[in-house]
Amino acid sequence: MGAATTAAANKKPRKQPEQLRPKKSIRKTKTKDKKKKSSNNKIKNNEKKNENAVTARESNVVQWATASQQLSFFIDQYQSANRVQLSSLELDSLKETCMVELCQGPAKNITGNLDECVKIAFGSSWKEVLCGKHLQEGQVDAGNPTLLVISSSALRSLELLRELRSLTKECPAAKLFSKHMKIEEQVSILKNRVNIASGTPSRIKKLIDMEALGLSRLAVIVLDMHMDVKGYSLLTLPQVREEFWDLYRSYFHQSLLKGDLRLCLYGPIPTNSEVKKRKPNDA
Repeated sequence: MGAATTAAANKKPRKQPEQLRPKKSIRKTKTKDKKKKSSNNKIKNNEKKNENAVTARESNVVQWATASQQLSFFIDQYQSANRVQLSSLELDSLKETCMVELCQGPAKNITGNLDECVKIAFGSSWKEVLCGKHLQEGQVDAGNPTLLVISSSALRSLELLRELRSLTKECPAAKLFSKHMKIEEQVSILKNRVNIASGTPSRIKKLIDMEALGLSRLAVIVLDMHMDVKGYSLLTLPQVREEFWDLYRSYFHQSLLKGDLRLCLYGPIPTNSEVKKRKPNDA
């Protein structure tokens, strides 16, 4: 009896895991909640930073620039990207009439309607030059568009073509970009009448170099100034920017100086890019 009592007294009481586990579970849950809360806060902070960046960009741009604002911005970008100073003769040739104010009059408050803006740019002749579907020997040669839209990507090219859909029902537009498009297919399309073409700088230049794309009718070039989520556009996106200026120098600059070609910067441009036409000292 005494030995049994001693053994019973020395025996350690059994732990009850069901009473301990909830405490551990609570601690783990609290830790997980803290981590989740911290992660959510980081996401919210990043979203707020992105929103602030977008707001800052939007506050420093003008949505529909005047011809004067477009010209100042374009000259600034040209000289900066090409590391040159335009001569006094070139600056005198680059007047506001070289630029097209697309959204004037009734289209001023319309967004996403590039077709209406283009009609205004071409005036009373818009239907004849933009919607005709027959070749005219000596006047309308195959593969010579009168309107060229240049974008930073194939996706943007397609988006702008959708805005021009009302003008391309009779005479389809030419899609001049490399994504999902073989150059042989584009060469074939350019053997017909083309009034409107939209594409990216590298593919456009390649087709001109091949003499598949002609410039004899080209009157207006629309430069897509849409900014992506990172704030890049046709004139600021690395590589694409270089490809554009290579194309411009090779085929468009002299025509612009002669007054045979007009440009339009379609979309928002920075407002802090006021450029004075400084005349360099003659050597």
